[in-house]
Amino acid sequence: MTTTPTAAPPTGRTGLSRRRMLGAALAAGAAVPLAAVAGPAWAAPAPTAPTTPTAGAPGRLTLPEPTGPHPVGQVRLHLVDRSRPDAIAGPGKFRELMATVWYPARDVERYPVAPWMPAGALKAFLSDVGVALDPALAPLTSGHTGAPVRRSGRRLPVVVYAHGAHSHQGDHTIMVQELASHGYAVITVAHAYDSFTEFPDGRIAVPMGGPNTPTAPGDFAADLRFLLDCAEQLAAGCNPDVDGQELPKGLLGSLDPQRMGAFGWSKGGTATACATLADRRIRAGLSLDGPMQMRPALSGDLDRPFMMMTAEFTRATDPTAEQFWEHLRGWRLNIQAQGALHSSYGDSQALYPQVAQLLGWSPQQLQDVIGTLDPDEAVRIQQAYPLAFFDEHLRHRGGHLLDGPSRDFPAVTYLP
Repeated sequence: MTTTPTAAPPTGRTGLSRRRMLGAALAAGAAVPLAAVAGPAWAAPAPTAPTTPTAGAPGRLTLPEPTGPHPVGQVRLHLVDRSRPDAIAGPGKFRELMATVWYPARDVERYPVAPWMPAGALKAFLSDVGVALDPALAPLTSGHTGAPVRRSGRRLPVVVYAHGAHSHQGDHTIMVQELASHGYAVITVAHAYDSFTEFPDGRIAVPMGGPNTPTAPGDFAADLRFLLDCAEQLAAGCNPDVDGQELPKGLLGSLDPQRMGAFGWSKGGTATACATLADRRIRAGLSLDGPMQMRPALSGDLDRPFMMMTAEFTRATDPTAEQFWEHLRGWRLNIQAQGALHSSYGDSQALYPQVAQLLGWSPQQLQDVIGTLDPDEAVRIQQAYPLAFFDEHLRHRGGHLLDGPSRDFPAVTYLP
């Protein structure tokens, strides 16, 4: 595997206070309709401790269902990248990762629905923010673990995904399962040393700090490129899981290594840019508000399609984003949802309105966490725009959503 560009650690919000509020809400546990919370602009600080729930019966927080025609399956993979020694793990050790493959499925009724986070990882996540939780109250996904793959005349296009700093591989489940429901294989990864994750033997990994910890965007980019290697193995009928677990029926040989893309959020968006620049197997890349603080500075151009969905790391305010934009020589697009914050293109837009209802926040307090972008429109944006992008550039399906402003998405602006 060739060397990937590295990048400076991103600046901006760390997300700790938002994680703490979500943990408090999960601990209380209640679900309300997504559209139940809306309000005017405001500037009051968000609360940092749980209050008495004011609405909703005890139960799970919920994620919106994907809109595609196919049910969704998923399987977790235990992977080891033997091209990258891991000095932190010890002599003779290599970079160890957990990944999940999401795909269109069939006959899902007999297969359990996967949780948003594995129970052990969720417990560590909540311990980190000082909250105890019964995992049964956490959200479920639409992915059925181990369900057989829906096979058709063509292999499945592949998209790999990189999460943000100090997060977990499920933090953009809405997007991931949306793509899978429309016929994509999506491979997410828990980036070692910067993620809450759980291994098959029960080990729990949590984010680490330190200048020598391999958690720069360049390390994330190398993980993405390793996922491409694994996708090629699956396409060739080989099982990359180091434990040799049985894979869902139909998964081997179902992926198309000639149609692969990548996307990521925050540091994962920067990593997507790094990986796309370094690896021509990525035919299209999408960054969700990624800072583009790459080291060394960009020295080459990118001739493949790249899309930027920006919120806080805009070209107007971040010179590195503008520099990256100027190196895009192929198809390019930069859109921005008015009122979006850094986390607005992720699962938080669906979960925090439920948190607000549960804990009795004012509309102003909710808005400080998710911005002024309407939560319902935010969810529809993250379902529609990544799908339209990959449909156009991996499937060559005609569509008009990316041509310019749409009355269906009034908050989305197209930046020249």
